[in-house]
Amino acid sequence: MARMVIGLGFCLALLAITRTALPWHAAARRLYAASGIALCVSMLFTYWGALYVPSGLISVIFGLMPLATGVFAALWLAERTLTPLRLAGLALALAGLWLIFGRPWPGAERATLGAAAVVTGMLVQALGLVWTKRLGVGVSSLALTTGSLAVAVPGFALAWLAFDGAHLPPAMPLRTGAAIVYLGVLGSVVGFTLYYFVIKHLDTGRVALIALLTPVSALLLGQTLNREHIPAAGWAGIALIGAGLVLYEWHALRPLRRRATS
Repeated sequence: MARMVIGLGFCLALLAITRTALPWHAAARRLYAASGIALCVSMLFTYWGALYVPSGLISVIFGLMPLATGVFAALWLAERTLTPLRLAGLALALAGLWLIFGRPWPGAERATLGAAAVVTGMLVQALGLVWTKRLGVGVSSLALTTGSLAVAVPGFALAWLAFDGAHLPPAMPLRTGAAIVYLGVLGSVVGFTLYYFVIKHLDTGRVALIALLTPVSALLLGQTLNREHIPAAGWAGIALIGAGLVLYEWHALRPLRRRATS
């Protein structure tokens, strides 16, 4: 909740400084509600799962979002996105998930349940993206981020009240406080706003690179900074997921390969 409150305050300040309008008509409110509800539910599942699985693995799971988004878009928006090559990539990624979660992780009794929670959070966020696209309301990236956070903050406050009795922690280590501020400013405001901007202004091939590079970067950072251990079965599953992502995004990446060789 602290992360989202910090993010919302920062967004409101940016709106005032840049004099960016925050549309509040009925269609815009439906857009904010769809995005904000998906954000709240997704993050609640993800943060609970993060108690039991490494941060690098969480990023690998969220790297599957293009696949989940493609499935939801085909079912809900009737988009013809599931080509045979993409279906093969989806099958490889699902096989990788089975390798990772099909057996208990050593030293973590609730790791499988935590990983299932993270997968649920990823699916909810993918569904939220398709939902916002279905609504098709044209607002600025900053306005969409602000409206989404405005809807998500009350949801997090209710969760804090229901599950933690609205109790503040007795002590706040400096590293923890810095992490919350970092997530509130860079993770929520800068990250979300730039992501919406990238989707609007870059071709799909370059956007696809994000899904391919983020999990690898997070795994390396998790091992280097947090000393996270991933068993051999986990690495095999991660390799399958990576291969599945490459197959799924092959058509989008092909123009980049041609430019590199020309």
